[in-house]
Amino acid sequence: MNKTEISILKGEAENHLLNELLPFWTSRMKDEVNGGFLTHFDKNGLDTGEDEKSLIAQTRCIYTISSAHRAGYGEGKLADLARHGVDFLINKMWDSMHGGFFWMMNRKGEVKIDQKIIYGHSFAIYCLSEYTLATGDPRGQEYAEKSFDLLQKYCADTRHGGYWEMFHRDWTLCGPGSQGGDRKTLDVHMHLMEAFTTLYECTGQEVHRRKLLEDIDLLLNKIIHPVYKTGIPQFYKDWSVAPQIKFDIIWGWDRFSEEGQKGNATDNTCYGHNAEFAWLLLHSLEILKADPNEYKELFKIIYDHTVDNGIDTEFGGVYVEGPHSGGVYDKEKEFWQQAEVLIGLLDAVILFGPDKYWDAYTNVHRFVYDKVVNKGVGEWYPLLSRKGDPIWTHMGHSWKINYHTVRAAIQSIHRMKKLLAISD
Repeated sequence: MNKTEISILKGEAENHLLNELLPFWTSRMKDEVNGGFLTHFDKNGLDTGEDEKSLIAQTRCIYTISSAHRAGYGEGKLADLARHGVDFLINKMWDSMHGGFFWMMNRKGEVKIDQKIIYGHSFAIYCLSEYTLATGDPRGQEYAEKSFDLLQKYCADTRHGGYWEMFHRDWTLCGPGSQGGDRKTLDVHMHLMEAFTTLYECTGQEVHRRKLLEDIDLLLNKIIHPVYKTGIPQFYKDWSVAPQIKFDIIWGWDRFSEEGQKGNATDNTCYGHNAEFAWLLLHSLEILKADPNEYKELFKIIYDHTVDNGIDTEFGGVYVEGPHSGGVYDKEKEFWQQAEVLIGLLDAVILFGPDKYWDAYTNVHRFVYDKVVNKGVGEWYPLLSRKGDPIWTHMGHSWKINYHTVRAAIQSIHRMKKLLAISD
């Protein structure tokens, strides 16, 4: 690793962000007719016409645009675009009767699915807090706090800890099994960590700090594997490990299957999630003003496991998942896992030095920019074969949006600037 190499890769990321990724979205996402954002695009970036606006896609778009504005991109124009999204989210997707956000609307803003899903609310808190931090508009903080308060009122499990995740419109808990009412997940509690972190950064309120610390404690002591420090996907209410099943309300099940349950249902961990958890935890510690050195051993275990098992040294990129003890079950390549591992590996370089981690970073970087980016269009293919041939080719839909890709570029550039400063 040297300054020249870092500068070249940083320049590649900056060019991609400024001339491909952000323009892809800013040129086509704004729904001038109905408000909010258009999110369904084919491999050529053309609107597919699908008549839905999901809570996940709308909130992730708001986060993406707000975070890019806060990072100094867009010459101020992104603030208005973010405000356009917030207007739709608050005016159309907020349930004025029971509180909270509806799960799915059509393009006009009419309700298609009225359930209250905590995964979606985690992103509502995240994006609205980021929006206020970026623009100063107090509505973001107001509705982030309202959402947070509803989670504490209806969703918190005061006996076993953590949060229930699947609710009907009136906040009554859904049934068991595929309805999801008897499950708790890594996914939700990890995203609540990033949401509560940004909420606390926005408000400075002690209750938001306290609930963030409680969630971090759960993640560290209940949700990651006690030995390998890898993420366990699903649990029952008492935090005993549950088979990983597909829910009726989904948000991006990696592989659709008729049986609705993974074959290795209790021994699979996702390399992208593990790296994402590590860098999000490090960011939370920074906002909390806690000493990250107290967690260095944990971070090293996670990053070593990711590099040793998740990086494809032959064809490049990050595998999907494998057993906790090591190895690979699924050798295909998903876009979001590449994105999160890019950020995590740069944190590993900063924490532990370039040995091992810089080579792993450059491996994934090259795979992304040579294979995953849809050349001439600007966004990333969602799923590729091990060798990097596209399997799924859409550029956007309700579960595949700009959040991972733009965030990875912004966060990677920030870390490479830090590496250049360290090497001066």
